[in-house]
Amino acid sequence: MENLLIIGAGQYGALTYEIAQSTGRFERIEFLDDNSKRAIGKISDYEKLKDCFSCAVVAIGDVDIRLKFLAELKAAGYCLTPVISPSAWVSPSAEIGEGVIIEPNATVSTGAVLGFGCIVSAGAVVNHNAVMDEGSHANCNSTVEARVHLPAKRKLACGEVVSL
Repeated sequence: MENLLIIGAGQYGALTYEIAQSTGRFERIEFLDDNSKRAIGKISDYEKLKDCFSCAVVAIGDVDIRLKFLAELKAAGYCLTPVISPSAWVSPSAEIGEGVIIEPNATVSTGAVLGFGCIVSAGAVVNHNAVMDEGSHANCNSTVEARVHLPAKRKLACGEVVSL
């Protein structure tokens, strides 16, 4: 089993922790955060912890910060594993990028592509052949319709539908 380091111990970090725990993939899951008592250290401590944690994910809503830390973790040699809820449905033909988080009851359909550091929140649908570029976020119950190309860093509102 692998160990997972979650950058960010706030509300989104707590959600990501629970999703990661529910997968049964990780022996140990810990946080790094500059302002949390739950964390085992500051965010800058990730370099010191490489021998203890092979995998990492960034659970921070601010897209610029999320992408910055994902890039730093990748450069440091971490596996930026996707964290996917067991209750999500992800097509075997979907392409899931590094550092992606897929929440419960989300759907990622046939031929969909999720880029580096994307988030697909609870109940969201990324329909067939849709593309979400790096850092984009399909918020709760939103829909990226078939063949739509969502640009980098775009965040959909809860319930928003994006169509051609």
